[in-house]
Amino acid sequence: MTKRATVVGVGLIGGSISLALREQGWHVSGVDTDEERCLGSIRAGILDSCGWDPDSEITFVATPVGQIPHVAIRALTESPEGLVTDVGGVKTVIVETVDHPRFVGGHPMAGSEQDGIEGADATMFKGTNWALTPGPSTADSTFAGVRTIVRSLGSEVVALAPDRHDALVALVSHVPHLVAASLVGLAARRSEEHSAVLRLAAGGFRDMTRIAAGHPGIWPDICVENQEAIVGALDDLIDTLVDTRREVVQAERENLLQRLEYARAARVSLPTGAPSSGLVEVRIPVLDRKGEIAALTVLATDLDVNIYDLEIAHSAEGDRGVVLLIVDKDSAARLVTGLGNIGYHPSVSTLAQV
Repeated sequence: MTKRATVVGVGLIGGSISLALREQGWHVSGVDTDEERCLGSIRAGILDSCGWDPDSEITFVATPVGQIPHVAIRALTESPEGLVTDVGGVKTVIVETVDHPRFVGGHPMAGSEQDGIEGADATMFKGTNWALTPGPSTADSTFAGVRTIVRSLGSEVVALAPDRHDALVALVSHVPHLVAASLVGLAARRSEEHSAVLRLAAGGFRDMTRIAAGHPGIWPDICVENQEAIVGALDDLIDTLVDTRREVVQAERENLLQRLEYARAARVSLPTGAPSSGLVEVRIPVLDRKGEIAALTVLATDLDVNIYDLEIAHSAEGDRGVVLLIVDKDSAARLVTGLGNIGYHPSVSTLAQV
């Protein structure tokens, strides 16, 4: 039987999700306030049909952040048995509002300089991270089901509490976009006085400010919804720039060199997502109760442990089961210790070599 999905908001991200699903044989229906965009997406091979699909196994809400809560709630009604997730860059307000067992917040850390369905790309999510932010009501089956589908698109799943997601993304996504936009704006204003400014913008400037070419329409909502975290990260950045300015003014060569060396070392050490060693299986006996899977995966993220695969084995008797996590061998001990500290009793076994 053909798997079915619905995408609400047929733009760059929604269109890319649709293409990726269709490449795997899914039937994808689209919902958009612009009917012509939806019909055009069918003609372009991005969608199979338009309109809500009550038989959808999953609905992706890819509207602007401010619209997501009420659209997600409607999706839960339109698809009475299907899972629902979203792709918004802010999670706390959404997860608090859409308090339902079949909903889990999501945020693919992917994008493009291109706009709308013209930039839709089935490979957009390959090799990227996709945050999932379960709420108190999210069913384990919902989290596991959405996680499986997201991984099938080529992404690694990072599980986070919604508020922690918002604080971290403010630093690594929201503030960088605002900084890039500010730098480009500054250069553009300077170019009115010195026409050569933008002509001299070399690779470093272009690479650093590339994200400023993204669609600006999504950012006012993000800045309003994640105001506290963004302002906090901006304050930290401003303090750092003030310190850097002082070092430049006072010609503090050694301090400047230390600052740049520290940043260089941190940059080249950014994780690549590839396992540093072999993989092992961590078996975790759990009670059959709501939120166990979410709690375990959020803990793994907090411990900087990447989960490469996840399986739930329910017990035939009683209220117990086993969660199987496939993780990097080098990080397994850290995960086991963390689990033991909160009362779990995991065991580790080496995966058989094929």
